[in-house]
Amino acid sequence: MTRVKTVGEAMVDLLEANGVEVVFGIPGVHTVELYRGLAGSKIRHITPRHEQGAGFMADGYARVTGKPGVALVITGPGLTNTITAMAQARQDSVPMLVISGVNRRSSLGHGRGLLHELPDQAAMMKSFALYSHTLVDPADLPSVIARAFSIMGSARPGPVHIEIPTDVMPLPAGDISLKPTRPARPSADKATLKAAASLCDGAKRIVLMCGGGAASADRSVTALAERLDAPVVLTTNARGMLANHPLRVPASPSLKATRALIADADLVIGLGTEMGQTDYDMYVDGAFPALPSFVRVDIDALQLSREPHAELPVLSTVEAAVDGLLSLVAARSSGGAERARLTRDAAWEEQTPKIRTEIGVLGMIYKALPDAIVVGDSTQAVYAGNLYLDVDRPQSWFNAATGFGALGYGPPAAIGAAIGAPGRPVVCLTGDGGFQFSLAEVGSAVDAGAKVIFLVWNNDGYQEIENYMVESGIEPEGVKPSAPDFLDIAKAYGVPGTRLADVADLGAALKAAGARNGPSLIEIHQTRTKGATA
Repeated sequence: MTRVKTVGEAMVDLLEANGVEVVFGIPGVHTVELYRGLAGSKIRHITPRHEQGAGFMADGYARVTGKPGVALVITGPGLTNTITAMAQARQDSVPMLVISGVNRRSSLGHGRGLLHELPDQAAMMKSFALYSHTLVDPADLPSVIARAFSIMGSARPGPVHIEIPTDVMPLPAGDISLKPTRPARPSADKATLKAAASLCDGAKRIVLMCGGGAASADRSVTALAERLDAPVVLTTNARGMLANHPLRVPASPSLKATRALIADADLVIGLGTEMGQTDYDMYVDGAFPALPSFVRVDIDALQLSREPHAELPVLSTVEAAVDGLLSLVAARSSGGAERARLTRDAAWEEQTPKIRTEIGVLGMIYKALPDAIVVGDSTQAVYAGNLYLDVDRPQSWFNAATGFGALGYGPPAAIGAAIGAPGRPVVCLTGDGGFQFSLAEVGSAVDAGAKVIFLVWNNDGYQEIENYMVESGIEPEGVKPSAPDFLDIAKAYGVPGTRLADVADLGAALKAAGARNGPSLIEIHQTRTKGATA
């Protein structure tokens, strides 16, 4: 007689059927039944040092693979620890599946003081997850998993959540179908595309603005930009598109030069961009130009209803809309390359000597490791790169300084990226303050054999906040947390580390670290490392 699989075992089978290769999580008494089938599956389990790290690892993994990152956490504190990572994923449109436990069905809502009990865990998650479901009937498991993957793949991605009561996990799952979910993705209709083509043909100075939702359509967007002879403004999550192309503008749309380019356009086309404040109004001055003629392509209908309102909203994936538009628009010449060059030059001139120096350091990373993925935390060198950084391929520069802005993101997200792209070097660019939010994840990198280079930008505290306080006439307070000797920390984990006396030595240090199989650490001190800042 064949033994019927439990809900926990069936869940693992369904994840595997949907292409899941890695899960990030910390087991506990409230999830052990979900682990019953894991060891015998093809899925690799990565153990972080904190559940927030599990979420950030899932985020980094998703960004480099395009697949949902999966986190497996206990009820109560395990889930609340993961919420920050889920919020970051929602802000940056990253597909993330979080599967948690919850206490037994008969206890829910009664407040009986059970271990890890929350007043209403489901209500808490429904307030911000794209979808949250409490599995009370084992027969619903296949449809719930299918719905989760469909939501992550059919519209604007983000975090989804499934909670399974502890008394449901060991129940027999019954017969389940292991067919993978095939999400339906929206595609613009011909009439809408013809209307967009008509606007393009009537315009003389077109500008494209690309967000992270356009990064996977790099080839198509490049072809459209060339057809329209249109400069392409790249937000942080779109950097690397149109690599080395004369039409690229790898400068923040919050800069005066970039805004001038956009204001001069008689048609702006937004492709997969949220148009959020952290990209378009990072100085919060409200000076982003009005867009009287604006075509907006987005996979999310709700996003299309938000400001700035589009003259023509297009509900579609970027690739489908751009490919459809390519066959309808006529080629033209409008001095696009020169407009883009002038904007790049003017945007560079806007940068202070300090920021230019920091951008130069970032350039040294890609020169030493051309195939590198740089995963950033919220730190000054990352802010500089978000203002103006040219990289050679999409999804090679991403960080937490946009969107939700969580500190401690960089180290675990870099580990997730290294797991997802094992053939590429991953550089975690983190500050001495942010690094301490998730310092223990160095141990996770060792355990996983993740090829992560932790590049610590040490400025003895929260320098960016201290500067802001001074500029605001506030006596700095709370901005000088002491840091450990990061080389000693690395040594304690068995990780090779070096502190640079001169930033000119960075290239050699990166190449040496890139030649190793596991993690490494390099420290740059903003004032003690020669050449680190102007």
